[in-house]
Amino acid sequence: SEPMPSEAMVEVIASVCHAANREYCQSIGDDSQPEWEAAPDWQKDSAKQGVLAIFEDPAITPEQLHESWCRQKVEDGWTFGSRKDPVLKQHPCLVAYDQLPKEQRVKDHLFRCIVLALVHLL
Repeated sequence: SEPMPSEAMVEVIASVCHAANREYCQSIGDDSQPEWEAAPDWQKDSAKQGVLAIFEDPAITPEQLHESWCRQKVEDGWTFGSRKDPVLKQHPCLVAYDQLPKEQRVKDHLFRCIVLALVHLL
């Protein structure tokens, strides 16, 4: 397994994942994702935690990555809601992986792929 990355490396990889996710979201009609610099801390922290989860277990599946994301959200006080609402801490993706729409499952695949690719470049 890879040595744990520096905080700076985690930030860079998380920002690339965020940018790719933002572009993907826009391609499916979701314009809710701000650019990395404008993203709230909770969103940046979530991306960084995802990067670290992959570093800790490079064999993690997209499904396990989603489960990890769900656990973190619940620990941070989020619950399921039909619309993403950071103020109420509600998110429509707080469901089992197999209940996610395909467009949402793609995000976990992209995130994992990008992290694993960048780990070997940086």
